[in-house]
Amino acid sequence: MSTPTVERAEQTAPRPHGTPHRVGPLRTMRHGLTLAGRSVLKIRKSPEGLLDVTLQPILFLAMFVYLLGGAIAGDTGEYLQRTLPGVMAMNMVFGSLGTGMQLNNDITKGVFDRFRSLPVARSAPLIGAVLGDVVRYVVSIAVLLIVATLMGFRIETNVVSAAAAIVLVIGFALCVCWISVMLGMLVRSQQALPGVAMSFMFPLTMGSNVFAPTDTMPGWLQAWVSVNPVSKLADAARGLMIGGPVAGPLSATLVWMVALVVVFFPLALWAYRSRV
Repeated sequence: MSTPTVERAEQTAPRPHGTPHRVGPLRTMRHGLTLAGRSVLKIRKSPEGLLDVTLQPILFLAMFVYLLGGAIAGDTGEYLQRTLPGVMAMNMVFGSLGTGMQLNNDITKGVFDRFRSLPVARSAPLIGAVLGDVVRYVVSIAVLLIVATLMGFRIETNVVSAAAAIVLVIGFALCVCWISVMLGMLVRSQQALPGVAMSFMFPLTMGSNVFAPTDTMPGWLQAWVSVNPVSKLADAARGLMIGGPVAGPLSATLVWMVALVVVFFPLALWAYRSRV
């Protein structure tokens, strides 16, 4: 890493290895944005790292629309309209796994040993990794929308509402990232991380109303789907993109986003401090 801000800090204020460095919130965010640039550079150098957030959602969308759309909705076109916003939400949750894997890899390779020697906020590497993933999410949604449009999807509200849905989905992904960050800090082996993360991701994504209406499910499953944050996000995105209730699902999604950050950001920071 050779960003100017961190290089100047390294030259002017070195500190002993492992000594905590306390900085204010504004400087913490500035450090995080600087390190986010590192994540963006890694994407530019290795664009194949975007395959997990571009190819996978297209496969999910095509498979469910053309294999099950007729059986579930009676018409693949109608099913595509309902499912696309939900697939966007699901893809963001799965995409957050990459954040934890990147951080786990950095720790394994000793990158964080250098961060600890710099006068930057202890949380800056974590914040930088999460913010750097915004590029991955934007590319993922853009590719998915292009393919969905070719398949026949059409926005039924307006451009402003559709843009709000995209911003909401990306914002939710940034909040869910803290679960991935926590797991990336706690799991010692990078090979074991995907399996552990999926035990959290699958109940959120597949146990939702992304692919099937809630009222078609067993009562015990409906109870979970009704409070599942991914279901709330999918409903809010549907309302913004194809019409329907927005206020209720949007409010619930925002509450979930705040709750995810309040709970998992401190846990991720604790796991990071324990690990390094």
